[in-house]
Amino acid sequence: MGTGTIITDLKNSFRRGNIYIQLIYINVGVFLITTLIQIFLQLFNRTPGNLFEWIELPASFSRFIIQPWSLITYMFVHGGLLHILFNMLWLYWFGSLFLTFFSAKHLRGTYILGGICGGLIYMVAYNIFPYFQPVVDYSFMIGASASVLAIVAAAAYREPNYPIRLFLLGTIRLKYLALIAIGSDLLFITSSNAGGHIAHLGGALAGLCFARGLSKGRDYTLWINKSLDFILSIFKFSPRKPKMKVHYNPRKQDYDYNAHKKAQSDEIDRILDKLKKSGYESLTSEEKKSLFDASKR
Repeated sequence: MGTGTIITDLKNSFRRGNIYIQLIYINVGVFLITTLIQIFLQLFNRTPGNLFEWIELPASFSRFIIQPWSLITYMFVHGGLLHILFNMLWLYWFGSLFLTFFSAKHLRGTYILGGICGGLIYMVAYNIFPYFQPVVDYSFMIGASASVLAIVAAAAYREPNYPIRLFLLGTIRLKYLALIAIGSDLLFITSSNAGGHIAHLGGALAGLCFARGLSKGRDYTLWINKSLDFILSIFKFSPRKPKMKVHYNPRKQDYDYNAHKKAQSDEIDRILDKLKKSGYESLTSEEKKSLFDASKR
């Protein structure tokens, strides 16, 4: 199998994957690239420290001013195999769970929102509390933990009693698992990984705010998704579609047929949105029948 075939397969797998799978691909890709760069530089007795600091989030506001993009890039960078392994496992498990309650765009937006809030709270804490003053100029943060905690917290707020099976521990309700994760961050807020634990709390807070806001009709991820859609539209180059020949059906005009199909599609989209937000029991008998008929087509 050639390199081109492998790259093509990876691209196709990325496009077909759910949003949390795509986020995992991005994180793993960044990890592989940064790790290979580190290995290459070490072979020449060079250190990549200063190079990677430009994509890590600094605690110092004066440093952050000259690299504001690091508030986004840091949440896709990891410092070791175990670091990325645990973060991606949590993203895989709870990303799948998140999508049973919310949409794919909500997950994408919550991931970014959690990372931004976690990063900002990390910087604020390091500049406010005297405990961190001696190290504020030398501290940097990386990792997707704050983003993942936002996803966990949002799912726990939406379905607090959802049962989670844990190896050796049995079944635990989602709200208790979230409380354990948040509580442990509070207990270790002055540990050697203080910045990470502070960012986790910021991410969890962002996830709670998102889920609570959405239940009241406010989507705090809307501005993020609109910005991402705009950016992606700039870099998306679609090949020109060939002109389509239209053949009229003697029994039914294409216009009527397409209008009927669009109305059916819009109705199914509306029912699916209602299903995600309120559950299956909220559907009327007509909506359940429409959903069942659509699944057979």
